[in-house]
Amino acid sequence: MRSSRSAADPLDPGPAGFAHRGLHGPGVPENSLAAFRAALDLGAGIECDVRLSADGGVMVFHDPDLGRMCGAGLDLEGSDSALLAGQALAGTGETIPRLSELLELVEGRVPLLIELKSRAGNAERLASAVGAGLRGYEGPVGVMSFDPEVGGAFKHHAPRLRRGLVISDRASALKRWRSMAIASPDFLAIDFAAVLCRWVGKARTTRQVYCWTIRTSAQRETAAVHADALIWERDGRPRT
Repeated sequence: MRSSRSAADPLDPGPAGFAHRGLHGPGVPENSLAAFRAALDLGAGIECDVRLSADGGVMVFHDPDLGRMCGAGLDLEGSDSALLAGQALAGTGETIPRLSELLELVEGRVPLLIELKSRAGNAERLASAVGAGLRGYEGPVGVMSFDPEVGGAFKHHAPRLRRGLVISDRASALKRWRSMAIASPDFLAIDFAAVLCRWVGKARTTRQVYCWTIRTSAQRETAAVHADALIWERDGRPRT
């Protein structure tokens, strides 16, 4: 039996859910335009990560450095956007996209979930840059972060932009309470390991709850009951 749902979701991705870092796999790197095209072909919403380059560019990339995805000894926040945009992803012809490229590709066809990866002291600058990048974008989009200061910045500078708080199962009740107070989120993105917790069900009565990262069919079946939308990859792919 499905648990109680909150009100209608402006970011509802439908049964295809949100493809985590795009629909990636062999030969298709995460957070690449190829992965985002594949998600669009499936009709799935897109979840992605962004970081701020040294010159203030918003780059679609998960890690703080380029070692894992590009084999390069570069710190993303310490490098200029032009240099970053030329870096090949996982030995393919794909390169690190700018947020503007992702927005141009999607054009509002599916909902976007943009996770902001902040670094100490740059929450305000990062939120400001992403907010500026989204100005004029007409498709359904939500911004979210583990860092409640990011949500707080959007609350003051872009209050109409739908904002979320990402919560790990390791977060204490006190940390959750403090983070919620600062971020004032419209939705939550919850670690699958916490999805059965009582506080998640209670939160779901007042706001949407998304669940990450769904990687197996068993996780998919559980999360489909206790969350409003799934953020998935690999065998967590919904049956549509």
